[in-house]
Amino acid sequence: MVLSNNILLEKCGVIMIIYNLIVPTYSGPNNLHLSDGTSPAEIIHGDLFFEITEPIELEYTYRIRPAKDFGAPFNESFYIQNIPLVPIDPKFGCKPPNNLDDIEGNIAFIERGECSFKKKTIIAEKAGARAVIITDISKENEDYFIEMIDDESEEDANIPAAFLMGKNGFMISKTLERLNRNFAIINLPINLTYTPIHKINQPPWLGW
Repeated sequence: MVLSNNILLEKCGVIMIIYNLIVPTYSGPNNLHLSDGTSPAEIIHGDLFFEITEPIELEYTYRIRPAKDFGAPFNESFYIQNIPLVPIDPKFGCKPPNNLDDIEGNIAFIERGECSFKKKTIIAEKAGARAVIITDISKENEDYFIEMIDDESEEDANIPAAFLMGKNGFMISKTLERLNRNFAIINLPINLTYTPIHKINQPPWLGW
């Protein structure tokens, strides 16, 4: 599926494609392959970055897309250093987690599917998570973003939520499994406003 100039919206399991919302001045919405000194702020509108500091195999900078119209914002008051990013169990996060003690006070890492993004966020919030990152962990070749929108349920989510592309989610999950680790350590968000794109420490599996 080629989506280089499109944005995906998902609502209640239905994906809608909105065309031509990305200015075509770079190689795609996810691969930031410019070397002319352009900064992320000039081509990314509303997206954020976080970095993994442990384990060393994952020490890169990752782009995420905040939820469109639910949850708390990643604003100036939300900045967390050296916090665990913990895969939730069960992985879809559609029921209270079995690893409640690991999730509490940390960032929940959740697989997309089986229930709405908002429901996942609410369940993680009730488990004590400070934010959630949702991704297609099972899709190693997925290189586009999903716009996470409100499912129009009455209950509100009060913590931030963001979407991570599947390629990154797959590699993070598989690397943690291989190393027999229950979490990664991250800083969220990081400010790259004035950083040229070619100097961002992107994961090598993105192919730039």
